[in-house]
Amino acid sequence: MSFQHPLLLVVAAVAGLGLTWGYVRLHRQRARTLAASGFTGTASRRRHVPPALFLVALTLLFAGLARPQARVGIPRAAGTVILTFDVSNSMTATDVAPSRLGAAQAAAIDFIRKQPDSVDIGVVAFDQGALTTHQPTKDHDDAIAAVNRLHAAGSTSLGQAILGSMSAVVGRPIALPNESSDETPPALGYWGNATIVLLSDGEDTGGPDALAAAELAADAGMHIYTVGFGTTEGTTIKVNGYQVATSLDEDLLTQIAQSTAGTYHRAADAQALDDIYQSLDRRITTKPEFVELTGATVAIAMLLLTIGGFLMIRWFGRIL
Repeated sequence: MSFQHPLLLVVAAVAGLGLTWGYVRLHRQRARTLAASGFTGTASRRRHVPPALFLVALTLLFAGLARPQARVGIPRAAGTVILTFDVSNSMTATDVAPSRLGAAQAAAIDFIRKQPDSVDIGVVAFDQGALTTHQPTKDHDDAIAAVNRLHAAGSTSLGQAILGSMSAVVGRPIALPNESSDETPPALGYWGNATIVLLSDGEDTGGPDALAAAELAADAGMHIYTVGFGTTEGTTIKVNGYQVATSLDEDLLTQIAQSTAGTYHRAADAQALDDIYQSLDRRITTKPEFVELTGATVAIAMLLLTIGGFLMIRWFGRIL
């Protein structure tokens, strides 16, 4: 325990000792006066209980002026969430209003606002490659700004999206070993409190292998939740003057999620990310924080004053 104004603690101690000395002196003087008047009876010891409670309460009130505080472990849900956005050309399709990417941005912003400030939020955008547009931090306003800056272009690589998201969590580039070599998967450590939320239409037009990347994430303890935007019936978009058909691939998104003990959600409405929010596997940690105890000190003092007053009335029919 510490005090913001330790000198006032000295004042409280002096005041408490002074009040105690004054009470003892008053009691002895009263005893001598009664003895001089010929009273020889012995006063009940319980007579001293209410005044003792008053003295302790007043001392605590003085001590409260010193602003006591203690370092306490506060439990909180902590973890890292990477929002990974598909920004390929297919996300411009309007089979979900206002577009697949627009719907993903709106849902993600609502999701970010619901997260406690103990959760770090990162943003990764991917098409054929993956770019971390916002490193995981507790500054959720910056994360929202990063989401708002996203725009669509290029093709899609879900494998690169997962590797890029893992890189944002671990803090260094992650790559899959070459299938034609004897390379072993990179050692990433365990990141059980990290969650990747992959927002995509599921169309994968290039390597690396998305399921192999998901297995690597699972080995590191990360969970991937996938959110599908678009319709299975699909629509057409214009790319470089050509009409291109595009549709939601739920099968691949489901396989990616299930391989990491996550779940797939279809973004038919805002409930999709709400479901993910409810099922996020965040770690409960304790963070040491200074908690001011002035209120508790005053509350104890008031309780002692109340008890002292009650006993005084109960036993003697008056206060003091």
